[in-house]
Formats: sequence, structure tokens, C-alpha cells
Amino acid sequence: MKSSIDTKVIETVADLRSWRASVAESSGGKWMLGFVPTMGALHQGHMSLVEKASAECSHVIVSIFVNPLQFVQGEDFDRYPRPFEKDLQFCRQAGVHAVFHPAASEMYPHGQAGLTRVIPPAALIHHLCGAFRPGHFEGVATVVAKLFGLVQPQRSYFGEKDYQQLVVIQRLVKDLDIPVTVVPAATLREHDGLAMSSRNVYLTEDQRKQAPAIYETLQFVVEKTRSGELSLHEALAAGKAKLASIPGCTVQYLEACHPETLEPLAAAAGRMVVLAAAKLGNVRLIDNVIVR
Repeated sequence: MKSSIDTKVIETVADLRSWRASVAESSGGKWMLGFVPTMGALHQGHMSLVEKASAECSHVIVSIFVNPLQFVQGEDFDRYPRPFEKDLQFCRQAGVHAVFHPAASEMYPHGQAGLTRVIPPAALIHHLCGAFRPGHFEGVATVVAKLFGLVQPQRSYFGEKDYQQLVVIQRLVKDLDIPVTVVPAATLREHDGLAMSSRNVYLTEDQRKQAPAIYETLQFVVEKTRSGELSLHEALAAGKAKLASIPGCTVQYLEACHPETLEPLAAAAGRMVVLAAAKLGNVRLIDNVIVR
């Protein structure tokens, strides 16, 4: 991790453009801008993206913006954690050059009602998380497309924990010919296997003890299908039953899909991703295991 630097906080589009122009001029055009888009409440998973960006790029910018477009009705937009000063300290310690921290009115100056939106292909967004969060991925694709246009990075970094989101962004860049290289980064986990997430802070003590069962179940499905002990259908059914047996746990999905198209698989394959979403009380957690 780099030593602490004076990270510039940018709150307006005009200031972002000015910062970008000044850095490009001072570097003689010989620079590589790495971009890590976030909604804040940063943890070591985010920092691993920053470290990867720092290793590959001359300059790193992080966005911290809780995007209202990607929250569906009844979700936690108002109570989503916003510890900005703590996040900024994380970024300073990691050597981030700039943090773009706009208000919603800066990102959507004409409001959200009549906003032009990006609609990803239905095959990528109408199942898995999309089935439970209608409109979510339209919000993600729209804000990321807007951020790419504003920041204009050469490389942008996304965690594999949000696997469906990663695939949607990869398709967005490909279909719209956006000149950004999307760089995936492996999921970071707590000591007991729980995938790091900003929403983990919502878990009660008992729920936190139960939460690693999601990753354990994903591993179970992969191991049983790889060994041939169970068919994919049998392993997924057994995995759902394991999760459903946890008090207070509601299983939303446990599926195996093609890693690029997200098409559900009927049988185990050498390349697949096994994905799960479950709610412990009111806390929704997602995770996956990629089989390469």
C-alpha cells in the first residue's frame, strides 16, 4: 500500500474535467488513469481494487456515489452507510490521487424522471439478482456509462463478488464501444469465508455467524459436481436445502451459469459460475464461486 498522499476531493463535473485536463497536461499525455467506481462504505475488498489499479496505472481515481437509480422500491437507499471521512482516509492511505464525490443533483441535474437510461440485454438482467431487483441493472449500467464518460479512464476495476454486475459492465463496454478496459478482481473474504461487503455491517451477531454458510454452500456445489458424486441438479437442490435450514434465512437463488452469457446450465461444465443470493433477516447477501 502506498504512503498517505493529499487526495483531491472533487464534487462537481466541472472540477473533475479540470483535474483530468491538468493531470494530462502535467504528464505530457503519458499517463494511465485507473478508475474504481464505488458507493462508499469502503472495506478491504475495495482497497484490493485500488491496489490493483495503483500497480497498473500512473493515476487512480475513486468515485463515491450512492446511486439512487440502482435501488429498487423497499431497499436501503436512505440507510445505506455513508462514512465519507473514513472512506477518504482509506483512499489517502492507499495513495488514491482523487475522489469524485458528487451529489445526486450534480449527477442528475435534470432529475431522474426523464433521464436517458442504458438498458442491458434482457438475458443478462432478468434472472439471478435482476429477478429480485427489477430496474437495478438499468441503474447500474446508466451510472457507470455516465461515470465512464466523465472520468474517461483507460482502465476500470470491478470485483468478481458482484459477478452479474461485472458481466453487465463488460457487455456495456463491448456493445457501446466505450474505450475502457474492464479489469476483474478476485473476491476478498473474511477469515471464515464470508465475502466482504458494505452490507455486512447490518448483520446481527447471530447472523454474522450464519453468513459464511453461503460460501460453504457454493463450495459444496462445486465439489460435489466436480467429483461426480452428485449431478448439478442434485447438488443445487441439496445446497438450497442447506441454506433454507438456517433459521431466518430466505434463499433467493442458487444457480450455475455460463460465465459469460449467464445462461443457466443443465449440467456441470469445466467453465461455470455458481451464484447465490440469500437474505438473513432483512440483510441480502450475494456470493459466487467461479470454476475456470
